[in-house]
Amino acid sequence: MSRRKHKRKARGGGVVTVVALRLYIVGGAPNSVLAIANLEAICREYLKDGYKLDVVDILEQPQRAMADGVLVTPSLAKLSPLPTASVVGNLSDKTKVLLALGLEREIP
Repeated sequence: MSRRKHKRKARGGGVVTVVALRLYIVGGAPNSVLAIANLEAICREYLKDGYKLDVVDILEQPQRAMADGVLVTPSLAKLSPLPTASVVGNLSDKTKVLLALGLEREIP
């Protein structure tokens, strides 16, 4: 299962950074469904078309999850731009997700 959105050029002709994300889920489990909905809403609001989302159902691709070291689902991995980050859970804590994506600064 893969959902991809790209944006290559901004209005001024500059290049827009595309945030690469991978979300590991377990089929139609309630927390997995909620994580997808929460992440898509955050991406639409904050990243517009500047993201690429790869959804990996570990029931369909267990070897991939094992190779990537995923032990808990739902689990979000920000792959690029660096630094990488991960968030575990249904992604309902918007501030935590934004911090992981580098879209919000941590408040001391």
